[in-house]
Amino acid sequence: MRKLVWFSLGFAAASLAGALLYGHWIILGAVVALVLAGILTALKMKYSKCAVLLLIFIGCAAGFCWFGLYDHLFVLIPRVADGQRLFVSIEASDYSYETDYGSAVEGFVVLNEQEFRVKAYLHTKEQVAPGDSVTGMFRFRLTTDGGLENPTTHRTEGIFMLAYPIGTSTIQKAEAISWRHYPAVWRRQLLTRMEKIMPGDTGAFASALLLGERSGITYEMDTAFKVSGISHIIAVSGLHVSILFGLIYTLVSKKRVLSCLVGIPVLFLFAAVTGFTASITRACIMQSLMLLAMVLNREYDGPTALAFAVLVMLSANPLTILSVSFQLSVGCMMGIFLFSEKIRQYLLRYGSKHITKQQKLANRMLHGVASSVSVSASAAVMTTPLVACYFGCVSVLGVITNLLTLWVINFIFYGIVVCLLFSLASIGLAQLLASAVEILIGFVLGTAKFISKLPLAAVYTSDPYVVAWLIGAYVLFGIFLLQKKKQPMLLLTSVVFTLLLTQVFSWFEPLQDDFRVTMLDVGQGQSILLQSDGKTFLVDCGGDDGENAADTTAEALLSQGISRLDGIILTHYDTDHVGGVVNLLCRIRTDRLILPYVESSQIPEDIIAAGQCAVEYVQEDMLYTFGSTEMTIFASDSYESDNESGICVLFQRESCGILITGDRGVAGELQLLQTRAIPKVDVLVAGHHGSAGSTSEELLAATCPQYAFISVGENNRYGHPADKIIQRLLEAGCEIFRTDIHGNIIFRR
Repeated sequence: MRKLVWFSLGFAAASLAGALLYGHWIILGAVVALVLAGILTALKMKYSKCAVLLLIFIGCAAGFCWFGLYDHLFVLIPRVADGQRLFVSIEASDYSYETDYGSAVEGFVVLNEQEFRVKAYLHTKEQVAPGDSVTGMFRFRLTTDGGLENPTTHRTEGIFMLAYPIGTSTIQKAEAISWRHYPAVWRRQLLTRMEKIMPGDTGAFASALLLGERSGITYEMDTAFKVSGISHIIAVSGLHVSILFGLIYTLVSKKRVLSCLVGIPVLFLFAAVTGFTASITRACIMQSLMLLAMVLNREYDGPTALAFAVLVMLSANPLTILSVSFQLSVGCMMGIFLFSEKIRQYLLRYGSKHITKQQKLANRMLHGVASSVSVSASAAVMTTPLVACYFGCVSVLGVITNLLTLWVINFIFYGIVVCLLFSLASIGLAQLLASAVEILIGFVLGTAKFISKLPLAAVYTSDPYVVAWLIGAYVLFGIFLLQKKKQPMLLLTSVVFTLLLTQVFSWFEPLQDDFRVTMLDVGQGQSILLQSDGKTFLVDCGGDDGENAADTTAEALLSQGISRLDGIILTHYDTDHVGGVVNLLCRIRTDRLILPYVESSQIPEDIIAAGQCAVEYVQEDMLYTFGSTEMTIFASDSYESDNESGICVLFQRESCGILITGDRGVAGELQLLQTRAIPKVDVLVAGHHGSAGSTSEELLAATCPQYAFISVGENNRYGHPADKIIQRLLEAGCEIFRTDIHGNIIFRR
């Protein structure tokens, strides 16, 4: 019996419960777990099956006790410092990187004679290197529960404090670099050398593959990998550790003792250079156990090794349990251990019916395909629900993409290492060798891009039909596992058929509406779909995160089978209205861009270049008619680059309509009312995200809207929507819908 597996399961469950719920009840949880363990100990003599539950509850008790102790030892002081202003010196542990408001750097700070990891956000863009000190007054924020603000994902990395400067900070360059900063320095040197050897997208891919550096990965490339199901290639994980170990094992002539002596230090050095991410740490621990088992002539048990890795990582930081990387890494290995061999054997049995023993090449190919498909499919069984929850995307063709590309990743990895070694002697020679590697990288990028463009390459959980299908698919899988006579092809056929059925519903359901308006939840920004008489227009696409706005909009459209818009209308050029357009155009094409004409500022050329379509500037009112629908675009009487120069959109069909005024304030609204005949509408989009300076009483009196839509981010720093506007809308008899409360808002007729 794998005792460590069950103990670790209980320990992980307690860590998860502690991380999600927090509080003094953790002591109660430990007591309850110990009481249950005591009861099971008494029952164990009579019922042998109680042994498993006993180990789980002992693990739970240990997990609860350690979580409470860890919180007291490592989080108590940061919790006390939460919200305080302290004059401190922060020693940088990595290189700083630029942010929208300056730069950010990770480092160490000493509080109460104890050292803690911290992430500092600086006003300056001056480069900070490992070992440098940043001294000044800082306001501290706790990243775990129990603080003045909501917890952040930094807690899963062991960073329990964020530091914000008050006034100026002094940066003092390090006279000497400590040994603990060497991995960060080596990482920067490797990345710099990589940029010289392979520029552009291939270099960005190489840096991500070798070191997990994703800063050079474009939105288009990242989306292609996500949709095609091979994002794990550019996230350093167990795949990369196994490739590196394969290289080490070959170089030492497959000698066990030498493999252990060389392999373990090299693997953990690799983990240090890549930043000790959860997935790489898990893989290094398991690979080290395998090496030790080889040297000691002991049997290596994968599930036990995984349990040990989980126990070590959660002991180092119980909050790691909340890390997406950790969950995906562990889930992937669990799926492989549970299902991989069974899937492989089934595929071999199925394939052997069509291949004779004399067909050696075909047999070798069959074994290769069976191994690749079984690993990808079994990993997907456990990771798909996590990917769906965290990223809202389920790659349908991921197994196929992995089959087509994974075989070449080894050659690319080894090729990058060889190029780096040759670059020590000659950059020119390394660049020459890199040209061959770039061909292989181009194949992977091209394959991912091609598959990501295919219909049904991925489905999205923004579509409720997809959520229902996913739940149903796992119900079917559960039934399949309980059956004595298992029929894999029947399961696969059922899952595929129900998926196609959900897509029929998803694509045809919107067509049943004569008039449909969707305000998408893009945070502090705006993105509105207008659909009627077979036409689809988009008004704005931006938010506090442009990539998120593009993803949300693209997924809403693709879920309806729409890959091309009839037009994109931009009310004005503020980032919260246009910041996601360029990224969106990587995934969704459009027939025309309808843009406000502005004389005093430069029109964003990147949007026009990305659109590759007709561009229409609104210098006077424009009317589009299709079927029974009319869309009027009101030009501004001013060509200044401010909110008042934005265009307005009136979208109506018969007696149903919606008015969008962008970020116009009261002055812009009054100008619209005085110069145009604005009819009554069913829906009014509150101006400027519910700002106190928009949505005037005059506009409400003229339009008499039944509903008011407000596109606004949760807990935004602007205080939108203003209480004054909410009260004004209620007094006007409007029913209010807000994206920060209701999510995506759909109005249909």
